[in-house]
Amino acid sequence: MSGVEIFILAVIGFFAGIFGTMIGIGGGVIFVPIFLLVFHFSPQEAVGTSLAAVFFNALSGSISYLRQKRVDIKAGWKFAVATLPGAFLGAWLVRYFTSYTLELVFGILLIAVSVFIALRKEPGYQDKAIMATRKIVDFRGEVFEYTPREGRGIFISFLVGLISSLLGIGGGILHVPALIYLLGFPVHIATATSHFVLAISTFSGSITHLVLGNIIFLAALVTGLSAVVGAQIGAMLSRRVKGLLIARLLALALALVGIRLLLKASGVF
Repeated sequence: MSGVEIFILAVIGFFAGIFGTMIGIGGGVIFVPIFLLVFHFSPQEAVGTSLAAVFFNALSGSISYLRQKRVDIKAGWKFAVATLPGAFLGAWLVRYFTSYTLELVFGILLIAVSVFIALRKEPGYQDKAIMATRKIVDFRGEVFEYTPREGRGIFISFLVGLISSLLGIGGGILHVPALIYLLGFPVHIATATSHFVLAISTFSGSITHLVLGNIIFLAALVTGLSAVVGAQIGAMLSRRVKGLLIARLLALALALVGIRLLLKASGVF
């Protein structure tokens, strides 16, 4: 790679680290399209390299969120373990994907999730008839009380692990909306817990992709290390941003990238 390309990757990794950590998605939704559209990696290389970079980002962000005491560790461990079988399976299945298939599937998935988020009521809504069964107090004394639906979360986490390893997105792009809208987590706990799960699931997926020879080391190292720096900033910004804004930013990011991928898959540009 040229010096200019390395610089571009570093800048991308830095901003992906900020944005991805702030909304709990890890950055894979940014890495995969850029690796495909700008650097013309093969689908397998784009997925494997992205997943390795997301691991660095997720690990850095998780450390910050753990310090902020916003990670639901009890649920996080269960969800992380549930992602592992799916992560290994997804890494194996990616060999059957072409560029067209990856762009089409990824584009449709992102747009569908963005529409789902946009049409939902404000995140953090709790049915008053439900008695909260979990209480988390963060480092600033803010109290989060909610009732997590861990049973369905384990099944969803398996699917997230499969899709994340298959598409190289880390899984946060799916896990965060699921945690918020399906499993009853407050937005800020969801983003932090998602990052914790990501750090574990992307590590296992990256190992599988490494064995399969799907990782371009220099690209993964540059984007990953620069994302580490950005992740610290993203975690700091997250505690100052309202939950509704985080959800809207997430929906916008998904829609824009999804549309761009569908246009490329259709041959428009």
